[in-house]
Amino acid sequence: MQNFEGRVAVVTGAANGIGLASATRFAEEGMRVVLSDIHAQELDGAVQGLRERGYEVTGVVADVSKVDQVENLAARALEAFGAVHILHNNAGVLRAGTMEELTLEDWQWVLGVNLWSVIYGIKAFLPLIRQAGEGHMVNTASTAGLQATGGIGPYNVSKFGVVGLTETLRLELDEGDPTIGASVLCPGSVRTRICESDRNREAAGVAPGVPSATEEVFRSFAGPVIEAGIDPTEVAAMIVSAIRNNDFWILTHPQWKEVIHDRVAGLQRNQLVSGFGG
Repeated sequence: MQNFEGRVAVVTGAANGIGLASATRFAEEGMRVVLSDIHAQELDGAVQGLRERGYEVTGVVADVSKVDQVENLAARALEAFGAVHILHNNAGVLRAGTMEELTLEDWQWVLGVNLWSVIYGIKAFLPLIRQAGEGHMVNTASTAGLQATGGIGPYNVSKFGVVGLTETLRLELDEGDPTIGASVLCPGSVRTRICESDRNREAAGVAPGVPSATEEVFRSFAGPVIEAGIDPTEVAAMIVSAIRNNDFWILTHPQWKEVIHDRVAGLQRNQLVSGFGG
């Protein structure tokens, strides 16, 4: 997909971070954009900020872990702009803890937002993109979907799932409808609010997580790493480039190719290699 002018994009998790940067870049490319997020007040601020810059955007509050709300998002996008060409499934949360510390509710929450929302998004929006005649899907995974890290099991599982899901989607599209592309975004360290994910539990009506020693250690380590990461606007530029080039992989940090190489080498030696989350 080369021409963005006048086309329509939908971005989830769009009130801040990578989602807002992606939505902003799409608007700058001449697209009409539907921003979606679970936080109504933050979403309103993001939408208003883009409108003040003269962009044609609208906001839809949605808990994307719920299939009916994703379907409503698709309906609202059609109602607002008449078509959808690009979907960026970006919403994501993280919960740290060991397998023994994490509750089943923790697993259900993270998998619901990070993986099931992407499944729901593909089911709801792929027919609309097909109707539009061409388009692209971008699914946000993580470097944690390429190499697991101890202490964030649900996040690892969800992001590995997004990678496999998007690979499957791309293979099917390449064979059946090459007018539609699919890319998987694997961010490393990017300045986002992922370490503040617990605030999303309340918005989703999920009981607060139980504090754990692992979570405290993870926050103390990951917080500074994320704060020192690249700006989300850099990621948004990579996304637009990948769509134009129909690239499948979007790795924000090329050095992760070495991590993947070490993983494969570990497989050959029958050894498990640890990574670090992103």
